[in-house]
Amino acid sequence: MTGASDTRADRELEEERRADRKGGPGHTVLLALALAVPVAKVAYTVGGGDAVRDVFVGMEPANWPDVLLGMVITDPLLGSVLAVVISRLVFALFAARGAVPTGRGRLAHLRRIGVTVLNPLAVGVIDACLFGPWWGLGTGLAAYALRKGVVVEYRTGRRRPHHAHDTAHGSGPGDAHGTAHDPDYRPPPWLRRAAAAEQGAALLLTAVVLPSLFFVSALDGQAWTSIVTCRVTDGTRTADARLIELSRKGDGVVGWNLDAEEISNGLGCTGTESRFVREPWWRS
Repeated sequence: MTGASDTRADRELEEERRADRKGGPGHTVLLALALAVPVAKVAYTVGGGDAVRDVFVGMEPANWPDVLLGMVITDPLLGSVLAVVISRLVFALFAARGAVPTGRGRLAHLRRIGVTVLNPLAVGVIDACLFGPWWGLGTGLAAYALRKGVVVEYRTGRRRPHHAHDTAHGSGPGDAHGTAHDPDYRPPPWLRRAAAAEQGAALLLTAVVLPSLFFVSALDGQAWTSIVTCRVTDGTRTADARLIELSRKGDGVVGWNLDAEEISNGLGCTGTESRFVREPWWRS
């Protein structure tokens, strides 16, 4: 019975290790969102159909990521949750490769502090610059909390770095930083419970909250970038028109003409305060 239990435990650890090495479910979710959400955003904003194709052609492939970037940097909640998810995903990925130092020495302790705190601090600073200090503080603390759970799991042996697993089975060289866990590490019960809850919180953020926020942002009726008022020449007639800026050409703008519903070249453009194009989906 013991042998069967050990085999089952090894299989579970191996599955967890593979998930961490590949980024877990977060990797798949982020990839799907990166592909689907920008198209949904453009389709709802400009009306779908031929308009979507015209917009993406007018943007040129190099500018397509601007749709996703524009959504993230103009929505504080979406940007903050995305920062937390990416911070945790990247840390779990590197932790599976032995990035969590083990041992009780001062150097190991300082290294653990560094790998746990540095990235949450970075995403917190970025968030603070974009959305304000309170958003930055909340994002940094949330990112740190999810990373701390990963550290506890690896130090207690609930998860193991992949080269440590290989070493234990005699299939690779030893590594001072790749041991399975710290045998003498005894976190308090509350920290163990928090580490277990961290997995559920990370899964909820990645698989439920983040996709929901992305699609709310995609269907909110706002442009993903600036709306400008420009002089547009159509044949012999010149008039002012509102354009969703797609790219810049010389001293003008290529944009989606909200009045004529076509791609137009605009000159003498000035920015507008509002980015609203139509009513949000839940009000239409």
